[in-house]
Amino acid sequence: MNRDYLNHYREFGYAVVRGVFAADEIRELATAFDRVYARGLAHGASFRHQNVFYQVAPDPKLGPIVRFVQWPAYFDDVFERFRLDPRMWHILAPLLGQDLKQIINQLHWKPPGAGKVEFGYHQDIRFRRPRSAYRLPESSYVQTGIAVDPHRKDNGPMIVFPGSHKLGELNLGSDGRVMDTPMSDEDIARAGLDPASKVELILEPGDVAFWNLFTVHGSGANTSAIDRRFYLNGYVAAEHCDRGEWAFKGGEPRALGEPVLVHYEELYSRPEPHYVDAV
Repeated sequence: MNRDYLNHYREFGYAVVRGVFAADEIRELATAFDRVYARGLAHGASFRHQNVFYQVAPDPKLGPIVRFVQWPAYFDDVFERFRLDPRMWHILAPLLGQDLKQIINQLHWKPPGAGKVEFGYHQDIRFRRPRSAYRLPESSYVQTGIAVDPHRKDNGPMIVFPGSHKLGELNLGSDGRVMDTPMSDEDIARAGLDPASKVELILEPGDVAFWNLFTVHGSGANTSAIDRRFYLNGYVAAEHCDRGEWAFKGGEPRALGEPVLVHYEELYSRPEPHYVDAV
């Protein structure tokens, strides 16, 4: 593996490693995505069981769609295997060390023709709460995404602002929403960034993109005829995080057991399956 991606990540706050997963592996991952999507539609509404969460929402053009699913690795062996793939560890170990926890395990869909599936510009650091549990966020956390479909200009690819990770936490709008929020050049300019500096991450199936918690990014709507599926896994140097599930210890994968506290604050007081209001 060419290590140039490490220098690119450190300088620009994001990088892409091409062709990490082969075509047959991506077909298996795509089938697993479709399987979970069908389960989400069968619920018909947003649903939670412990850390597993399905976000199901109405779309003005398509009706109910599954926006994302958190922690599918608890119930689907394919997602468990991909999050623990040694290739992921080899990409991340030079940045985070041998002992890695995981705080994000998430499937994202942008179905073709969906009317409002977009994410406004943001930094992932805003979601790390409580801050006391997440130490040295500028250097100890890396977000990753495995492309399942081609990511092209017309199906809502991720857009990043190179070097924005060096600017600390920025004010990128006052209403606090990210989902279903259009990307705003005005917000970018107000935060001191040049809107013209944005880069679209054009990905092939099997590519792995990764970015810093402080890297400003977003993505637009899918106006194409194909889906834009993305398997997100966020890893952290274990010593700097009090939450999260183990992924690798001493470089060796650690399978999931009983759920532990990640983001769902009521994990121990309300673990039972239940429907929830969409978020």
